[in-house]
Amino acid sequence: MTDAPNLTLYHGPMSRSIRARWCLEEMGLPYTLERPEFTHGNVGGEAYKDVNPLQKIPALKDGDEVLLESVAICEYLTHRYGPTDLVLQPEEADFGRYLEWLHFGEATMSMPVNLILAHTLLLPEDRRNPALAAWARQTVDKQLKVIAERGLEDGKRIFFAGERLTLADMSLMYMLFLLKITKQFDGAPQAVTDYFNRIREIESWKRASAD
Repeated sequence: MTDAPNLTLYHGPMSRSIRARWCLEEMGLPYTLERPEFTHGNVGGEAYKDVNPLQKIPALKDGDEVLLESVAICEYLTHRYGPTDLVLQPEEADFGRYLEWLHFGEATMSMPVNLILAHTLLLPEDRRNPALAAWARQTVDKQLKVIAERGLEDGKRIFFAGERLTLADMSLMYMLFLLKITKQFDGAPQAVTDYFNRIREIESWKRASAD
């Protein structure tokens, strides 16, 4: 029998900890929310550095165990405290799709989305590279087209796999959310826009992304 969870999530607004919080909320797991102070170059101070030496968000503590990667945290929670419908099993028809889209958000989208974020918002204006930002936006536009056509089958699919909400949606929705809050979501294919609008009405997403 799995021990009762003793979970602490280190969270920041608009950060990748939304994925982990969304998973916790959807699974109905009890957890404590910690909010390290966002001091530039020293997030959370020395106390948080002991949790995550990189001083990045998120981190999850389960008793004495610490995990730092948002998608890995979601996988850990579902495997350790499942079973849950958020995970597809190997015998399910969409298992391959599930794995593909679960990792697409970070493995494929993360680099160009981060470049857009850095060179349109985060970096001082004199350090921003408009050409790099434009290249990243073109790359993201291609990725959104693939999401619409291959992932959502031009609107025929409500979710990415298994005809239900899964970790694949939790991975990808966050990247779409980043594009939205950085005002880079305009022009997304209709299937992607419709998907985003559907998912943001899910109560667990509202709670996870609220603050």
